[in-house]
Amino acid sequence: MYQTLKELIKVHGVSGREGAVAKAISEKIAPYVDEISTDALGNLIALKKGNGENKRKRMLCAHMDEIGFIVTYIEDNGFLRVSNIGGIRFIPSAYMPVVFENGLHGVVAPDEELAKKEDYKATNFYIDIGAKDKKDAEKRVKIGDCAVIEPSLTRLAGARVAARPVDDRIGCAILVDIAKRLEVLKDDVYFVFSVQEEVGCRGAKTAAFAIKPDDALVFDVTGTGDVPGAKPMAISLGKGAAIKVKDSSVICHAETVARLQELAREKKIPYQMEILTYGGTDTSSIQMTGVGAKVGAISIPTRNIHTATEIVDMHDVEACRDLALAYLWAE
Repeated sequence: MYQTLKELIKVHGVSGREGAVAKAISEKIAPYVDEISTDALGNLIALKKGNGENKRKRMLCAHMDEIGFIVTYIEDNGFLRVSNIGGIRFIPSAYMPVVFENGLHGVVAPDEELAKKEDYKATNFYIDIGAKDKKDAEKRVKIGDCAVIEPSLTRLAGARVAARPVDDRIGCAILVDIAKRLEVLKDDVYFVFSVQEEVGCRGAKTAAFAIKPDDALVFDVTGTGDVPGAKPMAISLGKGAAIKVKDSSVICHAETVARLQELAREKKIPYQMEILTYGGTDTSSIQMTGVGAKVGAISIPTRNIHTATEIVDMHDVEACRDLALAYLWAE
């Protein structure tokens, strides 16, 4: 999965502009599924057909989009004023290199005087693309263009890597690997690579409405409590897949949570229990769509979420994949 992650993080895919990511994933998953489609909102949906008579619809979901910046105004001196797309953390974003969809590079920075006061707000940030003036900048960029922090991938000690955007290209990589390893089942399995999760979990809602799944699993990152100064949280890197119990947007289906725990113990897959006191994922959107569905989530423990150095342990990633396979094969 490391190689898949390496290739997927290179692709520009800010919320609402996920087409290039969808194309890259489609090429990777095509050999292992029976059908691939894209809906009106941009969700990529790959179907692996089951061979049973009374087939259920089972949905696996990970989001393709990433947080970023959108150009709102071009100043006379050529600097670009921006707004955030998704949950930008502006302090760790300060002075970071960014790249636009057309390959243009720049640096995001706070206003100098406000930076001294540590007044880090979206309205105080701009992107410097090296333009001489407004006319020069307008030759290279226009209002509404989007940029993301420059993608990167660095191997750390052991099985750990620092990269961006891990959130949630790592979930996408897991889904591709599941499709590759998944033997024929009696049920239909839908692999959904959703759009616009970072701005309100929008894509998963429309995808679930169309599929009407009987049950679903969502794969996304979650925070950890194992770094200096972190809020107490029973999630650490290297201790396995995180089975979500709840976050601020969802309480996962109790039977699904219990079944995932049972399978993890049975198959000796390392796991930990996730209770996230903030944030949310596509889990909530799928759970409440149409007549509803039994939905659980297998989260990837991640340090430094929404920064340029999101850190995961690949052993945890493999545990997430293995637990999902056990869940699909056991039912």
